[in-house]
Amino acid sequence: MERSRAKRSFKDQYLIAYNALSCVLWFGVLGRTILLLPLVGHENVYGGVGEYTKLTQTLALLEIVHIVLGLLRSSLFTTIVQVSSRILLVWGVANLFEAPQESLAYSTMLIAWSITEVYRYSYYVTNILGRTPGFLTWLRYNTFFVLYPLGAGSEAVCIFRALSEAKEFNINYYYFLVAVLLTYPPGLYKQYTHMISQRRKNIRGKKRQN
Repeated sequence: MERSRAKRSFKDQYLIAYNALSCVLWFGVLGRTILLLPLVGHENVYGGVGEYTKLTQTLALLEIVHIVLGLLRSSLFTTIVQVSSRILLVWGVANLFEAPQESLAYSTMLIAWSITEVYRYSYYVTNILGRTPGFLTWLRYNTFFVLYPLGAGSEAVCIFRALSEAKEFNINYYYFLVAVLLTYPPGLYKQYTHMISQRRKNIRGKKRQN
């Protein structure tokens, strides 16, 4: 029993540290993006936050590892899809092509992502500690109505703006990006219905219990 408790304690400490670090990093993305927009214009936001965002998003690959190792109970497939799609955006779209870098959609994408991640990781930390404030639960299960379409729409615009450059870069990569773009409508629908289901469980369910 003592060993089991020690393992759980170590796991919780690690997850608290990981989620807290991720929250701080995404807060940095949000702060930089908001500050840079009026100072340098959306055309130059990538130059001030692009590298930082790539590193921050790449850290999320650990979430796949966490599930594989049993540290988290979540859908491995869903997590792989969500993380890999963002990795594609930061490394395979914005990193390679100028058009998405200069688009306002790049900035709105980062704002939607970072707001979502700041309260998501904060929610995870407080949930492990057993002290989740009501406002975090509300944010977690309500703001997706606005942030999901903003984020997904911005992602789609970034990919669309990259297509002409991708065609010159590699025709097979161009068709790959076209195929990815076609997955957005059903993908957004699936995300929406999943979060609506989670909202019923975590908000309406708690109200009934109270």
